[in-house]
Amino acid sequence: MKIDFKELLVRFRPLLGLIILAVIISLINPRFLSVNNILNVLRQTSINAVIAAGMTFVILTGGIDLSVGSILAICGAVSAFMIAADAGVAVTLFTTLSLGTILGVLAGIAITKGKVQPFIATLVGMTLLRGATLVFTDGKPISTGYDTAADIYAWFGTGYIFGIPVPVFLMIAVFGISYYVLKHTRFGRYVYAIGGNEEASRLSGVRVSRVKIAVYAISGLTSAVAGIILTSRLSSAQPTAGAGYELDAIAAVVLGGTSLAGGVGTVFGTLTGALIIGILNNALNLMNVSSYYQMIAKGSVILIAVLMDRKK
Repeated sequence: MKIDFKELLVRFRPLLGLIILAVIISLINPRFLSVNNILNVLRQTSINAVIAAGMTFVILTGGIDLSVGSILAICGAVSAFMIAADAGVAVTLFTTLSLGTILGVLAGIAITKGKVQPFIATLVGMTLLRGATLVFTDGKPISTGYDTAADIYAWFGTGYIFGIPVPVFLMIAVFGISYYVLKHTRFGRYVYAIGGNEEASRLSGVRVSRVKIAVYAISGLTSAVAGIILTSRLSSAQPTAGAGYELDAIAAVVLGGTSLAGGVGTVFGTLTGALIIGILNNALNLMNVSSYYQMIAKGSVILIAVLMDRKK
């Protein structure tokens, strides 16, 4: 059987880019390949990667979700408040995840039933939820406290299993479930079909509105998971948490090969894209590059990702 190397190159372009980036950085700074630094990169990447996993579902349908950072913030604030109020870890996790899912559902309803463009609907959600977070926290951090419940909660962000940070296992679990849903369920096939041709999917009997609401619910849920990871890691909820995270998530999805037009992409590609961004941030920190220049570099990566998408 003839191997189409050009097709393979296009298919595995994100992974190839990740490997090349890692090699270049390791040559510039040997500290990059240390075990502690690699684990640190994975832990830092986990938050953006988890958000990006949910974003992948949304973008595959041809949509966009700008509210993920604000959902992370409000969910983190609520979880910190509940832990501090001794509500219990199980109740706190359930409430936080439910809140993220409900907020995603509301965005989906506004888009499907209200006929609002995804960009506008989620932009409004981003602004409203950011304001709600500032009101809820009074513009101040909320500490989770120092009791037993707070220690258990902190384990999700700072704990280790077999020497590997817990957030890394949470990231793997989210991507494993996402992969199964997209590749081995009817719902996953509907997601790809809607992104490929929404009208044809509707005429084929697919309940497009329900699927779209579901993908925004998934995006809200993964944002809530990321909020738990970030809040538990810091042992406090910052009112400005998650600002700009939507850009990182979108960049990770597109860098991973998912088309902004929808219908094409994989969650493993998204994971690769998230790792590229995480490694880039880590490399710039190792080289003591100013945060101002880091913003320029990140913006450049997003631009490159969009240009790559347009050339497909």
